[in-house]
Amino acid sequence: MLRAIVVFCVLTSLKLVARCVYRFESKWVGDVPETGRWDDVRIGVLLNHTSLFEPLFAAMLPSSLIWRLARGGAVPIADVTMKRPLAGLFFGLLAAQVVTISRKRDASWQAVIDAIRPDSMVLIMPEGRMMRRGGLDKNGHPMTVRGGVADLIRATDGGRMLIGYSGGLHHIQAPGEGWPRIFRRIRMTFETIDVVAYRDALLAESGEKGFKRAIVHDLQSRRNEHAPSTEETGRAIPVAEHRGHAAR
Repeated sequence: MLRAIVVFCVLTSLKLVARCVYRFESKWVGDVPETGRWDDVRIGVLLNHTSLFEPLFAAMLPSSLIWRLARGGAVPIADVTMKRPLAGLFFGLLAAQVVTISRKRDASWQAVIDAIRPDSMVLIMPEGRMMRRGGLDKNGHPMTVRGGVADLIRATDGGRMLIGYSGGLHHIQAPGEGWPRIFRRIRMTFETIDVVAYRDALLAESGEKGFKRAIVHDLQSRRNEHAPSTEETGRAIPVAEHRGHAAR
């Protein structure tokens, strides 16, 4: 409980500070009722991973969801990020359980799957690396969704998946830059999907062997369609198309 209180205070403080220095705009895909938007969220997905300053998006979350993160949330964070002195300390306080993972399909990823419980919520950035200003990752590869998110969807037995489509934060801070710029606009589009219905529909369409590829293709298509424009460019950030094999 002590850790939950500390995490909740950290995220709430971040939310209050962010709202003082940034303007936030959000919209929803589809018809979403005024109440119940955040109820029963079991998986949180952020698409367009562009900056280490993405915890600023906490300013767009209600206190009830922040408390759920503090009490039963699990967030996988790359080992290279957790090794940074200040960043590692901060990212270690983003949820009840922060799982350090490598970029390989190994025991560290299995620890994320094992963190799923009936009352838990897993928050993931399924691209697995950050987009640079040119629309590619640091190695010049397209920003594809990796198949690990399909493992989460398979292992989750109910509830909803909340997808946040980001317009990108390069106008706030791009990879390799120092302090963030302030007094800018940050945009996000949200969508919720019933996990079981989504999984069953894609399984029926693709079969067991094609399930992971179908998840990857669907999430990339949704990202490309729904990611909002940025204040910096007035258009959606560039996303390179990729037609090769997707694997985590």
